[in-house]
Amino acid sequence: MSGLLIPEAVLTRAAQIAPDAAELITGRAALLGIAPQGRISAGGATRLFPADDGWCALTLSRSDDIAAVPALVESPAGEPWQAVQAWAARRTVEQVVDRAQLLGLPVAALGEADPAPPRVFGCGTAGPARAVAGLLVVDLTSMWAGPLCGRQLADAGATVVKVESPGRPDGTRAGQRAFFDWMNTGKLCYSVDFDDDALRRLLEVADVVLEGSRPAALSRRGLGPHDIPPRPGRVWLRITGHGTDGGHAERVAFGDDAAVAGGLVGWCEGEPGFVGDAIADPLSGLAATAAVLEAVGRGGGVLIEVSMAAVAATYAALPPTPAAGIAATVPHPVAAAAASGADNAEVVRLVAERSCWSC
Repeated sequence: MSGLLIPEAVLTRAAQIAPDAAELITGRAALLGIAPQGRISAGGATRLFPADDGWCALTLSRSDDIAAVPALVESPAGEPWQAVQAWAARRTVEQVVDRAQLLGLPVAALGEADPAPPRVFGCGTAGPARAVAGLLVVDLTSMWAGPLCGRQLADAGATVVKVESPGRPDGTRAGQRAFFDWMNTGKLCYSVDFDDDALRRLLEVADVVLEGSRPAALSRRGLGPHDIPPRPGRVWLRITGHGTDGGHAERVAFGDDAAVAGGLVGWCEGEPGFVGDAIADPLSGLAATAAVLEAVGRGGGVLIEVSMAAVAATYAALPPTPAAGIAATVPHPVAAAAASGADNAEVVRLVAERSCWSC
């Protein structure tokens, strides 16, 4: 596998947050044996292509995304990418993005996002400053950014409960197991239907909640940060693709298209190309971890919002440096993560124990 091209400034800044940042950023590529090929992402599901007046990125990673291509291009489609690129070439970037968003597709205009730190809002009441060790973290996220944050908090001594729906477990369970294990080892694996009151009871006793779905998904069930009875010092972290202002809250994003939205790309002969592997994911996971640690150390009582596109834009705004051709670093071996639902009894015990603390 060829090396990953990543700007030196990105690696330098990320290393200031986590000493093993290079491994965290490149580890999945090493495990899967992949690297980006210019305008094709490392995983192959995202592509950069020109519209009439600029560049766009689209991700077709789910079967529903591919099935939506004929509706996107407004005609029967043969090979999906050929159809998309031919259609986009005759339209403006705005038209491409608007129509793809209408269909719920992960899409981005190159450089559309502005740099921004995580946003922090009051949510409940603050408590005393605490360390992470011993806290109960409920991880509702999947894929990479959120699970990476949960994994780092577990490494710091927190008890992390990975929550999965029986009918919709974390999608990375279906991929190469080594990546899922890397992100989720050390967590208690809890399987529960999101409409089950047991999940509400777990959230009520949590010190930290990690959320990675579109905000409305939890709010519809009465499980959002303002729906759960406040617990002094609780920190609620929300990772989104593009933030929550305006219609952005409903936008779907993955690490590669979010990186393009932030302008975190490389350039060769006037054309943009992907750098790293879904690089907005690990960078956002690092930013989320740092934000949670700071919030817990200040007493919590906050809702933190991390936009993957804004994180990518923050790194893209660093002073220009050469792209470093680095070899992907294979993560250190880890123990296998538990099967979905393997720790249900232990989680039920924890909830009962913590509920008694407030009796």
